[in-house]
Amino acid sequence: MDVRKMDFTYTASVCSDLNLIRDFVDELLTKLDGIIEDSDTMFDIRLIINELVINGVFHGNECQDTKCIKLNLEINDKEIIIQVEDEGDGIDYDFSKYDPYDLKCSGRGLILVKGLSDELIVNQNRITAIKYLEKQRLRSK
Repeated sequence: MDVRKMDFTYTASVCSDLNLIRDFVDELLTKLDGIIEDSDTMFDIRLIINELVINGVFHGNECQDTKCIKLNLEINDKEIIIQVEDEGDGIDYDFSKYDPYDLKCSGRGLILVKGLSDELIVNQNRITAIKYLEKQRLRSK
């Protein structure tokens, strides 16, 4: 994974308006383009962020534009930590009960995020995805 060696922290929130969400996510991804050089890692991070934010908007905040999504992202020399929190009641998700042959619209996003993350922590209305960085492949700025 090619990531410039540096500490990076990003904290922001956005209301659950899909027009605002697109620009919000694009702004963060533009910032990350200068930090994460590996296209595969960038793809994973982009998908994780998109899935978590959109899940928060639809399932947590129920598309109520008066409710917001909080996003915290931290990159250090060991890991990338993405935390998304909505204003919903939270979930108690059992990954073992997900059936890919069941054509439900909910649950797939979290399965994707779990597959792309090294750790996934679901705590009510806050989800944290952690992706480890290989120390020997970090690049200095």
